[in-house]
This record gives sequence, C-alpha cells and structure tokens, in this order.
Amino acid sequence: MKDFGLRALVWVQTRQAIARLRSEEDGMTTAEYAIGTLAAAAFAGLLMAVIKGGGIKSALTAIIKQALSI
Repeated sequence: MKDFGLRALVWVQTRQAIARLRSEEDGMTTAEYAIGTLAAAAFAGLLMAVIKGGGIKSALTAIIKQALSI
C-alpha cells in the first residue's frame, strides 16, 4: 500500500510539471505567428517595390504580351 501512495504522488507531480511546461509555452505560438506575419508583410512590400520599378514592369509586360500573342 505504501508503494502505491508513492507512485500516485510521483504521477501527480509529473502531470503537474508537464502542465506547467505546456502553459509556459502557450504564448510562443502567438509570437511566432506575429513574426511570420511581419516577415510576410515585409516581403510583400519588397516585391511591390521591385515590381513597380520600370525595368521589371516592362519585362513583365513584354512576357504577358508575348504569351497572349501565341
């Protein structure tokens, strides 16, 4: 009987430790999503700046005109 009480205590303490570890990491996914969203927005801004440049715009227009003329 004494051994069962010790096992139960260890089990409860282990479960509590796992619960604490999980609760400490809850905010991590939110922070990761925020960083990913900021990186995607920055990349989109960079792409827009490149596409709006004269050389890229004329090259894309030429490719589209060539594709439509086939």
